[in-house]
This record gives sequence, C-alpha cells and structure tokens, in this order.
Amino acid sequence: MLGPVETRSVSPVFVGRADELHTLNGALARARAGEPQALLLGGEAGVGKTRLVEEFAAAAGRHAVVAVGGCVEIGADGLPFAPFSTALRALRDALPEEFAAAARGQEEELARLLPDLGEAGAGRHDEQGMARLFELTARLLERVAAEQPVALVLEDLHWADASTRHLLAYLFRTLRAGRLLVLASYRSDDIHRRHPLRPLLAELDRLRTVRRIELARFTREEVGRQIAGILAAEPDPARVDEIFERSDGNAFFVEELAVSDCEGNCTGLTDSLRDLLLVRVETLPESAQRVARVVAEGGSTVEYRLIVAVAGLTEDDLIEALRAAVGANILTVAQAGDGYRFRHSLVREAVADDLLPGERSRLNRRYAEAVEADPTLVPADARVMRLASYWYHARDAAKALPAVLAASVVARRRHAYTEQLGLLERAMELWDSAPEEVRSALRPVDCIEVYPPPLPERRGGTTSGGDTATTPLSYLDLMAEAAVAGRFGGERERALKITKRALRLLDDDPDPLRAAWFWVQRSRLVQAQARGDGWQALATAQDLVRGLPPSEVHAEVLALVANWSMLHRPGPEAFAAAERAVEYARMVGARDIELHARLTLGVLKVDSGDYETGLAEMRQVLRDTLAEGVHDVAGRAYVNLPSELQSVGRSREAASLLREGIAFAREYGLMDSEAWMRGNLSAALYALGQWTEAAETATHATGVGHSAKPRGAGALRLAHLALARGDLAEAGRQLAAARGHWGTHDPMPQQSLPLARVALGVAAEEGRIDDARAELLRALDAGFPPGTQRYGWPLLRAAATAEAETRALPAGRAGRTEILDRLREAARSLATGAPLWQAYDLWTRAELRRAEATDTPDDWSPVVTAFECLDRPYELARVRHRLAAALLAVGGDEERERATELLRLAAAVAAHLDARSLADAVTRLAQRARLILTRAAGAALAPADPAEALGLTSRERDVLRLVSAGRTNRQIAEELFISPKTASVHVSNILGKLGVSGRGEAAAMAHRLELFPAETLTV
Repeated sequence: MLGPVETRSVSPVFVGRADELHTLNGALARARAGEPQALLLGGEAGVGKTRLVEEFAAAAGRHAVVAVGGCVEIGADGLPFAPFSTALRALRDALPEEFAAAARGQEEELARLLPDLGEAGAGRHDEQGMARLFELTARLLERVAAEQPVALVLEDLHWADASTRHLLAYLFRTLRAGRLLVLASYRSDDIHRRHPLRPLLAELDRLRTVRRIELARFTREEVGRQIAGILAAEPDPARVDEIFERSDGNAFFVEELAVSDCEGNCTGLTDSLRDLLLVRVETLPESAQRVARVVAEGGSTVEYRLIVAVAGLTEDDLIEALRAAVGANILTVAQAGDGYRFRHSLVREAVADDLLPGERSRLNRRYAEAVEADPTLVPADARVMRLASYWYHARDAAKALPAVLAASVVARRRHAYTEQLGLLERAMELWDSAPEEVRSALRPVDCIEVYPPPLPERRGGTTSGGDTATTPLSYLDLMAEAAVAGRFGGERERALKITKRALRLLDDDPDPLRAAWFWVQRSRLVQAQARGDGWQALATAQDLVRGLPPSEVHAEVLALVANWSMLHRPGPEAFAAAERAVEYARMVGARDIELHARLTLGVLKVDSGDYETGLAEMRQVLRDTLAEGVHDVAGRAYVNLPSELQSVGRSREAASLLREGIAFAREYGLMDSEAWMRGNLSAALYALGQWTEAAETATHATGVGHSAKPRGAGALRLAHLALARGDLAEAGRQLAAARGHWGTHDPMPQQSLPLARVALGVAAEEGRIDDARAELLRALDAGFPPGTQRYGWPLLRAAATAEAETRALPAGRAGRTEILDRLREAARSLATGAPLWQAYDLWTRAELRRAEATDTPDDWSPVVTAFECLDRPYELARVRHRLAAALLAVGGDEERERATELLRLAAAVAAHLDARSLADAVTRLAQRARLILTRAAGAALAPADPAEALGLTSRERDVLRLVSAGRTNRQIAEELFISPKTASVHVSNILGKLGVSGRGEAAAMAHRLELFPAETLTV
C-alpha cells in the first residue's frame, strides 16, 4: 500500500529579509577582516528566524566554518551548555587540528563543555569556577578563529539554561580578537517580564559591540510570494488576502493555513492558536498521532531507538507512522540522522499541551524505564540529565530523588551551578515524598567546602570530613550543597533563603559547628548582595566555634575573621585571628585555609611596619601555591604581594610581578583576580611615570572583572589619572563610577580613603574649598586604623596642598587654623617606617608650612632628597617645583640658577606625562621670575599677562579681582561706580571666558594663575 503523499508546507523560494541578510553578511565580512561580531536575532514564534539563519549559514559556509547549536526545549532539565557543546563539537569536526592546538593544555577544563575531549578534571569549585571556564572558552574560540573565519550560531536562546546564558553574555562582553561571528536567536514573544532571558537582553543592549536584529512579520506582498512558493502556482488574490488577515504575516501560520486550505481542512477552523497548530496533526493516521505525542514528550530531539522502546508499536508500524508524520511536515529527521524532532517547536508545544496529565506522567515513566534498561539509547553525556527529567515528570519520588541528585553532581562537575541549584531544589521538594529506605541509602557525593560531618561522628573523634560511604545524606546536607551552588552560580537570593531555613532547623536541633558553617555562608552572601559588610554573621560564627576543638570550620572562621579585619579594622585582633587560623589549619591539615591565613598575616605585618618579614612570608606563600597548584590562593597572592610592594614604594618590582600574575590569571581564568591585578598594575605604572599604559591598564580592569569591586578599582585609577592631567570632568565621572561599583554597604579604608583623596583633589581644583574640607573631615572623623598609612598619607598631603593653594582666598580663611591643626594631629598618628611613608611625611609638613606662608628651601630640600631615592617621577617633579618656588622667594643668583634647573626637570616630566596642571604651574612660575627654561639661546622672557591671554578687558580684570576677594555684585557695583546689573553682566562674561561654572571656581583660577598679588585679596 502506498504511504501518504508528502505535503510541501515550506516555500522553496526564500522570501524577503533582504535588509536582515545584508546586516548578517556585513557582520561576517567584518569578522573575516579580524573584527569579532556579536548579533542577536529576535522575532516572534514562527516569524522565520530559523529559515533566515539557514539561508545565512548556507551562504556563510562558502567563506567560514559554520557551527550551529540549539537550546533544548526542556530548559533546565537538559544538559547544561547544550548549544555550546553541540556547536563546539561541530567546530572540532570541521577544524580538528586547529581545535586541538587551541585547546592544548586545557582539555580537562574544557571537557566540562565538550565531553569528547575526555574526562573533566575534578578541579576546584568556587565562585570563580564558572568564570575560569568561560575565559578558557573565549580564548579557545579566539584561537580557533585566528586564521579561519568561524560563525558560531546558537538557536532558541529563550530555552537556554542559565549557564548557557551566562557564557553567552561573557563572550559578548569579552571577545576582542579572532575572525569570529557569534549569532544567537530567540523568540521575542516569549520574553515576559519575569523571563530569565529578559535581564540578559537588557544587559547586552547596553554593549555597543552587540547588534540586535528584530525580525518583522511579512507584508501582504511577501505572504503572496510565500504562498506561491508553497503551491508552486500563483494563488487566488482573495485567498491571499484571507490568509494574510488570519496569519497577520506570521510565516509559519501562513504555511499552516495555506496547506490546510490546499487539503480542504479550513472549513470550521477556529481562530484558536492551538487548534490552528493541531489541525494537520489530527489528520494523520492514529498511529502517527500516537508517535507525535511520544516525540513531543521526549525532548527537543528523540533518538529512533528510544522511540522504538517507548511507542509500543511494531517496528514496521512505527516506520509507517513516522513516514506519515514526516511526509506531512510535522516531524523531521534530526540533523545527525539518528532521531526525530518536530519541524517547528510551536507544533511540539501544542501537541505536548494537549496531553492529559496521566498520559504525560506515563510517557515519562516509559522513557525513564527504557533508558534504565538500555542506557545506550541516549548519548552518554546527556543520559543522567535525561533520566532525572523523565523520572521527575513521571512523579515517582522514589526513583526521581536519586536520579535528580545524580544529575546535580553532573551539573556541578560542569560548573553549571545554577542548574545544580535547580536540581537540588527539586531534591528538597521530593525529600519528604521519597520512602525512608530510599533516603537512608543516599550518600553525600563529596564534601562541600569545609562542611562538617554529623555531630555523632565528630563526637567519635572526627574533626572534619567524614566517611561518605557510611554517612547517610540528610536534608541539611542538601541545603548546604544548594547554598553553595547558589553562591557559586550567582543565585544569591535563593541561596540566602536556603541558609535562613537551615539556621531555623539548627535552632531546633543544635549543632554549633554546622550552624557556624551556615553563618559563614550567610556572611558571604550578605556582602555579595550588597546588604552589609557581613560582620554580624561572621561574628556569630566566631562565637559558635569559640571553645570547640580545632576543625576545618574553626580554622576557616578564624581565617575569614582575620581577612575581614585586615580590610576593615586592622589591628591586634586581626593578627591574633590570623595566627590562630594558621595554627588550627595546620592541626587539621587544611592546607588551602593555612595558605590564605599566612597571606593575610603577611599583609598585616607589612602594614604594621615589619614589611621585610611580611613580604618574605607573602613571597613564600606564592611559591608554595604555585608549586602545589592551589590556583585561587596563588591568584590572591599575585594581587596582595604586588599591592604591598607598591605600598612601600617598590613599584618597579610590583609591576614586574603583576605582569607575571596577569598571565597566570588569564591562563587559569581567574577573572576577578586579573581585574584586581590590572588595577594594581595601573597604580604601579602611574607611580613609575608610565601614564599612557597606566590608563590602558585601568580601562581594561573596568571591563575584565566578574564582580563590581575590582571594576571600581580600575575606575578609581582612571579618576586619579584624569585629576593629575587636569581633566576634572573625566575625574568626576570616573569617581562616580568607582563609588557606584563599590557602593556604601561595605565601607573599608582601602576604598574610602583613596576615594576621599580624589574627591578632595577635584573639589580643590574647582575652587570648592568647603567641599574639599568636608571630604577631609569625614575621613579624619572616621579615623585611620593601624596599617592604613599607605592611603592616609596621600590624603593628608592632598589636603595640605589644597590649603596651601587657597591660602589667599577669602573663602578659605574661616576655619583654616583648625584644619591645619587637625592635619598635623593626623600626621603624627601615621607610621613612617618605609622610605615612601617618610617622604610623604616630609612633603605633608612642608605643605602645611606653605599653607601658613612660612615655608623655606630648608623645608623642601629634604622632600626632594627623599623622592630622589624613590622611583616616582611625577611626585619628584612636583616637589622640585615647590623647592624652586621657595628658592625664588629667597632670591639670589645661586638660588635662581638652582631653581631654573629644578623647573627644567619638572617641566620635562610634566610634558612627558601630559600633566597639564603641573606644566602650567611650572610655566607661570618661570614667567613670573623671568627664567628661561629652554637651553637654546634667546631673549629673556617678557612678563606674561594671563588675564590678557584669557581675553579679559581692563574692567573685567577689576571685576574679577573683587570676585576673588569675595565681593557680591552689589558691593562690586558700589566700588566700581557701576550698576548691579552691569556688574552681573561682567561676572557672566568672566565666567564664560574662564570656562568655569561659578564664582568660587573663578576665584580659584585667578589665584592659581596669580592674576593678583596676594595682598590685594582682602575683604
């Protein structure tokens, strides 16, 4: 008997989309030229996204390797990173040699995405694990696409698991090299307010490197061309009008209506979307409908052998049923040729939605039983996840609980922590429904960080860990694993709720060590959620472990307390906690905790003044971590050790170590560590006078970090550079960015003091002396904790300089004595043990004397000598300028000759660095003293008139002198015998010519340019 006649529902003619294809082809051309491209293709279901992608891929295949991966419709139930796994497999098949070379040395880690590379390594599980995998993936793609253009296409992003979404966002943010195009499509009408893809789309819209294409519905003309292609004949115009009206230009609905019309099925067709999608399914033979229902519940693609096992038909009947479904364009053969899928997901969803509840659970049970009986029915890398999904939807808690837990382990090994969390939440949901004998047979798979064993085991002498072969899994164990998975995967709100529930359970059944562990998690989550500094939770954990025998939890609590105190309140308590953490960690064999605590102890020693001992300890920790492969602690050492070297003035040594550390961080995907290192490298380069590279490095730091705080450090470095270069607007923007990244929830001196220093500098340069003093007073009132001299000295020096620069301004006279007294008092409290700190001490004291107009060359000569011993050209140039001014004030030929040489040196540095404020100050001082700074012969400099250079008239000069003296418009009018309105006009003109926004800034500029002798600025 002949089978059903095949129905053609897809037009062989590609209709419309010329603009979209032009955009895609243009992006491919740019990618081929070496400029990576990122595109999003959105459109409602059925509008033609897949057809457009197919047309583009077919054409692109002539110039590039096209690797396609699709998100599976079962979302979180599917294999994490499924579209990337599929696309990378295709890329590996197409370019085996290039792929192998690009992945060399990182196969174990990349196997989490592509199991074909081998067994994924055990690795470390931490908050940077996912970021490490993402970085390695990005570098892999860049290397593969270094010579051969690659188009990576990811379809149906609306079904993507969270890990896939995170990886795609990371690629779109960080790809900077390679002949690579990444195209992701999604169904826009599915993106409701709470859809998980919505925040990602909003984030990607803010990236200038990402282009979004929205696919519109067909016009009436395009619908006519589509129908003509389907029918292979010109359609009746009236019928085109009817189909266009009913389909509203949706390409898939046009197909369904055209075919239904052709087959005579339109009579009585309702306007219901589901009915429209089901109408042709219901015309199939019953056996074909049955197979369609089986495939609809099996997943995105269902293997043929699995359909045989589940459908309950003889193989001959099954083949006939499949032939009918394929011939009607309901099902299609999967790309790999070993299974079947629905031609369009809308039809699959309609068929699945039409299943009865009992029918759905029965089908899932049959799928699960088939896979358990013959695991080869599904690919090995998807088997565990598929089985967990089938048993869960079969509503069999006894079978689903162990299956879901096994799937959670697979997700964890792939660093798919968000999927792991979802599976663990399912396990918690199933826990009470599962029989006791099933629960008692479950065992923990591995230890969760330093999570302690049950209390009875500890009483038997175990200090940490536990025998997982004999220890039954408990509900609290599930909560612990889920809390960590949420923290690692960025689902902190869910994790926080889990820790709250766990602590409530522990109130009813006390276990101090486990309670302390959950309080530690809470502390970390509170900080990560920007809800506080985490100290209250950490202090609670410390109280809980006090008096208990040494354990890993105890050691970790002490190490975290020491690190928190180092950052927030350094002092004797931090020292004691760090020393005890090292001792306890050694007693229980917790090597990672010991290394962390030793690193903290080294920082505390440097900051206390015992810097040689502290630096030696930190160097040893770095050597140990590199030798033992403890990459996360090594990453921290590469951040902290150069930072401490920089704090004592060893910037060149710090810069060398930081470059080594950045290479290490990139190799192992330590993105936050790399961002911190780049921020620190920018600071070292700034000190060394390499400002162009410092700016580039800081800019990179603001984009590479996974977390906000290291990006804040990069923004602060950019603010500092802009201030030194006289770009006050940019300094203000970057200062605001740094504050935004750091927030106000977790203040610490290493952030608040440098922020205050830049904010004070900007305010002083803009003539806002009251605002500058307010920044200083807030810092002084908060106090300088022990060990914060590296941040305190630059702030005090900047404040003293601001007071000296504004000593002649009337606005600054009130309260100046009190400010100078407080500065001297604060300076006496800061350590001066390192040469750099001593140099800042001398500089600050010299500026304080200048603020009182009592400074002499004897004050500035020791400052210059101190900075000549340090590798800091900008600071040396500044103090040379100050010494030159003091020498010129004394007078004498010898002093003038020495001042000339000092100013020449300062001018050369200012020009090299583009330090405009310093360059202007040097030029003005030389002009006022009539010094020639160039060595070429020439006439003496004529006295410069800055007011004339600014275009000020004689009358405007008089008005500016009175503005600088603090006069109001009425007072100016009375003194100059003009009307207040005329005075107001003059003031407005002056502000415009000076390029300032207010009278205070105008007065500050007049003083800085020394337009009027100081004695004339009296009230």
